[in-house]
Amino acid sequence: MFHYISGSLAALMPGTAVIDAGGVGFKMTISGHTFEKISSVSSAERVMLFTHMAVREDDMELFGFFDESELETFRLLITVSGVGPKAAMAILSAFTPEKFAIAVCTEDKKTIARANGIGPKTAARIILELHDKMAAGVALPSAFEGAVSAMPAASGAAASGKVSEAQEALLVLGYSRTEVLSALSGIDTTALDVENIIRAALKKLM
Repeated sequence: MFHYISGSLAALMPGTAVIDAGGVGFKMTISGHTFEKISSVSSAERVMLFTHMAVREDDMELFGFFDESELETFRLLITVSGVGPKAAMAILSAFTPEKFAIAVCTEDKKTIARANGIGPKTAARIILELHDKMAAGVALPSAFEGAVSAMPAASGAAASGKVSEAQEALLVLGYSRTEVLSALSGIDTTALDVENIIRAALKKLM
């Protein structure tokens, strides 16, 4: 019904935002990610949130998202059997769209299950139903492309030697495979030795 709503920020609290657009206050459920992005906006500034309206038999709820990649992630998540809007928002509060995409594509069930209310079985179902779509880039928002396309490079480099050593060292330190791949994907590993690769990755992870 609405693609986005733009107006002044009339009220903001964790999980909820109200935008005054033309004298009408639109109350939206928002993720922790969106809350952080708009928390510094003053009442005099305009804010724009992309929206999704969920219609049930006895209720309607409007969801607001800071950017389209978050909106598209939400819409992908609610196509998964057993994952409703509440669970989708919990995941989006725990991860950025890019980190979630990497977790799905690397089949990192443990990381996805860290989201509030998401157990191992639900995480496994999400991976099962979304892995091929995200890996193939089908219905994948443009904001994901950098994160997902970087993964094969990181994985391929891992097999070459020093990146593999750095990756294993970071895993031993307790970081998840998703976190390690995300950190390594933005580092020019060709110009660094193993020790400096680890140091550069740790700076990003910390």
